[in-house]
Amino acid sequence: MVKKLKDHLARIYIGIIALILYAPIVVLIVLSFNDSRSRVTWGGFTFDWYVKLFSNRQIKEALVTTLLLALGSALIAVLVGVPGAVGIHAMKQKNYKLFMVLTNIPMLNADIVTGIALMLWFVHFIPLGFGSILLAHITFNIPYVILSVMPRLQQMNVSIYEATRDLGAGPVYSFFKIILPQLSGGIISGFFMAFTMSMDDFVITYFTKGAGVNTLSTMIYGEIRKGIKPEMYALSTLIFLIVLIILTVVNKVSGQRQKAKYHVDY
Repeated sequence: MVKKLKDHLARIYIGIIALILYAPIVVLIVLSFNDSRSRVTWGGFTFDWYVKLFSNRQIKEALVTTLLLALGSALIAVLVGVPGAVGIHAMKQKNYKLFMVLTNIPMLNADIVTGIALMLWFVHFIPLGFGSILLAHITFNIPYVILSVMPRLQQMNVSIYEATRDLGAGPVYSFFKIILPQLSGGIISGFFMAFTMSMDDFVITYFTKGAGVNTLSTMIYGEIRKGIKPEMYALSTLIFLIVLIILTVVNKVSGQRQKAKYHVDY
């Protein structure tokens, strides 16, 4: 009886948390189909905001810029972060701790401090624009990739790598054929984490962007005084659904791989 009561209370508690987390998103989705511009009056069901979304040049340009930044910075962060994680993992204990502290600093540092520091650095060397935002996003994305890959390195079976080297395989061949497949889960997680952080960033982007360059976050910030267009509700709904589908597919594929690995091992 007590166990059942605890189970019911646990479900209610989790339900309340889920309601707090997802209620704003549900409201956003509902407003994207509201025929009225008012956020408190229901004017009927409509797809007009979705139609206007794809005909709005300003939003499309901001969306393309945001996606290019997110994809570009995430890919480069993976290319830099994965070898960096392998190198840090191979260090001696003293150097390992030092570099792990240095890796965590950009994540713990306030965004406004990072944004201003990067802005002051960029204005002396490169013009502010798309390139400066890309470099800024790569800078704060690399730690996320390293910290996503590091647990996989710690769980990795080093004996397989050493066996391939003893059998005559070169370090490059062993890295791509032995180490990299074992790190695939961490690499994928790090990529999506970097992609999400880049899509979500506002403060660092605001300080490092030049005139005429806008991402979705900076464009929405500029529209707050005039009022956010309902097209942005439609865009946010589409982004949420796309991310939800991607996460569902990734989790399903990951689950199937884990089951396959379990059957192979046992």
